[in-house]
Amino acid sequence: MRSNDWHDPAWVAAAHDWIAAHLDAPATGPVEEVRVRPWSVSLRVMTAAGARWFKANITGCRYEAALAAALAEWVPGRTLAPLAVQEELGWLLTADAGPTMRDRGDSDWVGLLQAYASLQRDVAGRADRMIELGVPDLRLPEVPLIAWQYGADVHEWCDELAADGIPATVQHDDLHDNNVFAGFRFFDWGDASVGHPFGSLLVALGVAGPDRAERLRDAYLEVWSDLGSMRELRRSASLAFRLARIGRAVAWRRAVEGAALPVEEDFRTASDWWIEQLPQPTLI
Repeated sequence: MRSNDWHDPAWVAAAHDWIAAHLDAPATGPVEEVRVRPWSVSLRVMTAAGARWFKANITGCRYEAALAAALAEWVPGRTLAPLAVQEELGWLLTADAGPTMRDRGDSDWVGLLQAYASLQRDVAGRADRMIELGVPDLRLPEVPLIAWQYGADVHEWCDELAADGIPATVQHDDLHDNNVFAGFRFFDWGDASVGHPFGSLLVALGVAGPDRAERLRDAYLEVWSDLGSMRELRRSASLAFRLARIGRAVAWRRAVEGAALPVEEDFRTASDWWIEQLPQPTLI
């Protein structure tokens, strides 16, 4: 069985068998392929209790299954809890959670960011455990060496940011309103890392748009206000925002290496594009 080939008959058969063995209600229809990407595939099966979703990641992103299970245990009700996981293969099975915030037309970005910041704070003490689970280590001491591999020198930014006293924690790295269900339940951790929490603002504020970036940044930072003045936190946010571009580059490189399907040129060059953005100003 080829572990990174979503259309290999042996892989398909094994995935279908695993799904059937872990359903919490009788299936009422066949397993269907709903979303297939070079780095992941999502399957759906209808059951007597509603839709059930299966997700598999390529080797470099398999940690998502273990991380999703751990977060469900550490912060119950605040993430999408798997019904079952197969950590070695990176498989997870979940119940349907309804429409995302975007699908529902829910524009409460302040609530989203503050709920997410609270989650980050609550799991900060689990940083070492997350790394043990395979979550990429992008804590500040590691970032300069990673950046150097791309020909970038970010030592000064990292040294300044490391002095702010903000603890490393989970960094979703693809945080937006289409990765959040009602009640601010977060999911899709396939790009996540452990690093400076404020790096999550890179994607979040990019999706929310520049017209409200400063207001949303400050709403997010309110949750951290006991750890510094707003001026200090804003400076840290600006630095973390820049350094998160390295995280995006790493995530894209991870996604295309060992891809299960041919990768389009835009995806293949995305890692280099993010590194090229390092000198660019931030939205905030």
